[in-house]
Amino acid sequence: MLEQIAERAPDAETRSAALRALSVDHSVRAERMTEHFTRPRTTPASQSLTPHLQRFLYSAENKQTLPGKLVRAEGQAASGDVTVDEAYDGLGATFKLFWDIYQRNSIDNIGMDLKGTVHFGTKYNNAFWNGSQMVFGDGDGVIFNRFTIAVDVMGHELTHGVTGHQAGLVYHDQPGALNESMSDVFGSLVKQYALKQTAAQADWLIGQGLLAAGINGVALRSMKAPGTAYNDPKLGKDPQPDHMSKYVNTTSDNGGVHINSGIPNKAFYLLAIALGNNAWDKAGRIWYTTLCDPRLSSTAQFLDFANLTAANASMLYGANEAQAVIDAWAQVGVHATFSLPKISGNWVLHFSWGATANYAQTALSFNGNGTFTGSLSGKWHQQDGTVLLSFDTGPAKYAGTVDGNVGSGAMSTFAGLDGAWYLSKQGTTGIAKTVLPAAEPGSIDAAGNAFTGSVPAEPRATETTA
Repeated sequence: MLEQIAERAPDAETRSAALRALSVDHSVRAERMTEHFTRPRTTPASQSLTPHLQRFLYSAENKQTLPGKLVRAEGQAASGDVTVDEAYDGLGATFKLFWDIYQRNSIDNIGMDLKGTVHFGTKYNNAFWNGSQMVFGDGDGVIFNRFTIAVDVMGHELTHGVTGHQAGLVYHDQPGALNESMSDVFGSLVKQYALKQTAAQADWLIGQGLLAAGINGVALRSMKAPGTAYNDPKLGKDPQPDHMSKYVNTTSDNGGVHINSGIPNKAFYLLAIALGNNAWDKAGRIWYTTLCDPRLSSTAQFLDFANLTAANASMLYGANEAQAVIDAWAQVGVHATFSLPKISGNWVLHFSWGATANYAQTALSFNGNGTFTGSLSGKWHQQDGTVLLSFDTGPAKYAGTVDGNVGSGAMSTFAGLDGAWYLSKQGTTGIAKTVLPAAEPGSIDAAGNAFTGSVPAEPRATETTA
């Protein structure tokens, strides 16, 4: 959009303002492109269970030095500067959505302070997340109003921080468009949650109120109808496609990250409407779970992301929701697929740490929502015969294959301890000749934890030698 303003605006001052904003924008995009190389993904173990909301608002006083002068901190009364107070409220609304609904403790999930700078530059036409804080321009009053006017824009930019910490989607082409789409999705959910709107009640516009009087448009983007947000001589026409048949191949905009994001945006909108009620519930949780899914590559394409959303919908809710996800993606030309879970019911997990022929065992029940329970609990994923297990407590991770009523593979604590495992459906043939109690003093349990005392052994499943 800034490129269009720089080319189309009739007056030199507006064109110059767009060029100044573009110069900063290019630096921010360069940071996003390298972010996945320098920042590790957040792991569930690092999550803090105590919410930490600390907001700090600064004023750059129309300069470009960050963070600027502190003008409002957490718990202080309204400053009287509408820009400061809107930013303060917007940071809080974003924190509230992620904590209340997804139990995410700020941007990094461990209570990161939320910082924002307002009055950045002179008539600066943008807002951005620079990797550590939010920055807001005042707009030029000709094309854009102040950038704190839209809470979804604040949610959008802060979600770039979440994506950077969580998935590191590289900022170009399809993974970059997914990066932008994640910010639009959760930016819209921030607004919907703050207004307590259902999916049907929401306007699904990003940046409503940002366009100045006299501009022919309603917002920066429309998730409901990509390509219809604006059509103005100064801005051009909204270029977003709503289907893969209209995908824009371009070297501009980092390969069209703000353009082609319309496709996954429309898919999310369609899913939210299909599932009904509040979009932040089922639809939002499916998207958030996928953003946090370790299988999501930093170079994921639309189809990769779509397949994971279908798999996670099945894990979280079941076959009907998974089909709704598949249908939503199909309507935008992305043909997602997933394999229904093949593992369920009661199994015996046999495990051996280190180079030994002795196996201990534990009984596990695999549930249709992607969890397992028993003496130990955790989560499981399975696709095309491959199964991954992780425990709620303990460092062990399991990977292997399941075929019919048996499975096998390797496990590791990623700290020098590894071993082998196999699964057998209760009541079927096993392969272990020697089965030891799983809780023998001094041993390592299935989750990778060392026993320091005696715990009663579990009953052995009836089985024969293969």
